[in-house]
Amino acid sequence: MTSTASSMDLRQGQAPHEGRPSWQRRLRRFGYAPGKDAPAGDVRDRLVPPYTQPSPRLWRVLGASPALAERLTRWSGWGGPLLVTLMAGLMRFWNLGSPRAVIFDETYYAKDAWALVHRGFEVSWDQYGKNTNDMVLQQHGGLAVPTDAAYVVHPPVGKYVIGLGELLFGFDPFGWRFMTALLGTLSVLLLCRIGRRMFRSTFLGCLAGALMAVDGLHFVMSRTSLLDGVLMFFVVAAFGALVVDRDRARERLAAALPAGPDGRVRPDASVADTFRFGPRPWRWTAGVLLGLAVGTKWNGLYVLAAFCVLTVLWDVGTRKVAGARHPYLAVLKYDTGAAFVATIPVALVVYVASWTGWILSPADGTGGYYRDWAATDGKGGTWAFLPDWLRSLWHYEHEVYKFHVGLDQPHTYQSNPWSWLVLGRPVSYFYESPGPGTDGCPADAGEKCAREVLAIGTPLLWWAACFAIAYVLWRWALRRDWRAGAIACGIAAGYLPWFLYQERTIFLFYAVVFLPFLCLAVAMMTGAVIGPARSSDTRRVIGATAAGVLVLLIAWNFVYFWPLYTGQAIPIGSWRARMWLDTWV
Repeated sequence: MTSTASSMDLRQGQAPHEGRPSWQRRLRRFGYAPGKDAPAGDVRDRLVPPYTQPSPRLWRVLGASPALAERLTRWSGWGGPLLVTLMAGLMRFWNLGSPRAVIFDETYYAKDAWALVHRGFEVSWDQYGKNTNDMVLQQHGGLAVPTDAAYVVHPPVGKYVIGLGELLFGFDPFGWRFMTALLGTLSVLLLCRIGRRMFRSTFLGCLAGALMAVDGLHFVMSRTSLLDGVLMFFVVAAFGALVVDRDRARERLAAALPAGPDGRVRPDASVADTFRFGPRPWRWTAGVLLGLAVGTKWNGLYVLAAFCVLTVLWDVGTRKVAGARHPYLAVLKYDTGAAFVATIPVALVVYVASWTGWILSPADGTGGYYRDWAATDGKGGTWAFLPDWLRSLWHYEHEVYKFHVGLDQPHTYQSNPWSWLVLGRPVSYFYESPGPGTDGCPADAGEKCAREVLAIGTPLLWWAACFAIAYVLWRWALRRDWRAGAIACGIAAGYLPWFLYQERTIFLFYAVVFLPFLCLAVAMMTGAVIGPARSSDTRRVIGATAAGVLVLLIAWNFVYFWPLYTGQAIPIGSWRARMWLDTWV
């Protein structure tokens, strides 16, 4: 079993909980408990907490020798996440080309992706009429790519990603879904490793990844060529890079602190206030990934802003733990400038570079949409000294912005963000009613079947996440647990901005961007349910049983809704039984 490592609030020369009010002492069972051999007051244990080790009793029960136990523990850091990822990948790639149809917004992104990788800009397919999708499915890429530019409202990165799969496997459902399935699978691996690093527990890290592997919304988005799954991957990858950067920075500062005669490292104000962290490649990596996120969909801008603030606050906390007298001033002097350069300008450069195909297209009216604006309608003016491509791109972006903020056309499956966490209004991507004996409908069904791909999260997971959000907010507000704060930041960055556009046409599947942080929250709450390592055996057994029941119920719930995630034909009565809320129909 594992411990839910917490805020590690030891002080030099002070017992771990000495001087605290009784209510805090009663809550300490949720906190981090250093090992018996950990030297009291050693600041290294607070800057770089050790990873939780399985109990020796576990290995004795399994009959493993000490050498084998040590080897399994060492391998589990990668072995566990890889096993969870293998499970997720098998599910996501199984029968990936089904339904063999252009479902929901694949009608835009699959064709835009094919045009981008062949022409460098999106084109209008209107010349083929209303049967364009049928012709695409019939001709397997043999359909000539039109030349007339199309007005599109999303940046190109996500469509280039989808187009890569089409180049590899063809212009058909498997081809345009391949890369989203691959990124969806890899995001499970990333979350396992991120959770392991944050919680210092392989078990809790793998649990977070496994929860996302059996979430219906993540599963459906991984099997559909929409942009939001691509955006989610870049967001979780950027978050992971920043978590690694945080650990590396704390390791460097811990190594710079002086050790006393007893070997213990104590806070040192002179070091903590003046230390320079040096090169931080993981922060630059995060800047690139955040640029790719913004280059996929513009709501990545909110994530970029939130993560920039988060990483600076992490530096403040690092210096404070090391003993800095003026941590905010030290961060402002030594860290903020480097943090800015590694994120904002890098992300901006990556974003502009993602438009290279459009920039290099002809400016004579035969290139990308608005590519010739500066040479025609935008000729002259105050900014005429700037390159034409830059002014044309700025005009394009301005027009797209006006479109996004003014989009209020009603849609059958639109939903208000207030309802997302309880899955108030899912989105039907595909629906057919095959008769008995056709398209997988049992011959003895007696009536028509239902065949649907429904973009809805695993209900029990999302409903549990509502409680988990309350838990991490409490944990952050009252215990100043950095992990809870980081999880809350990820949820807020992906969720709260949509409340600014409640009149806009928006959908539940946008929530896939902050889904990884919901899974981290549920994993963290589950760790608290299991209990700290020093709890009594009775407490641990009860906690582990409760946590196990929750996880098994979530897994069962995913299996139960499997036909609705994969478009399998089921009797209409079985379909109705899965419509738990009236708003799901």
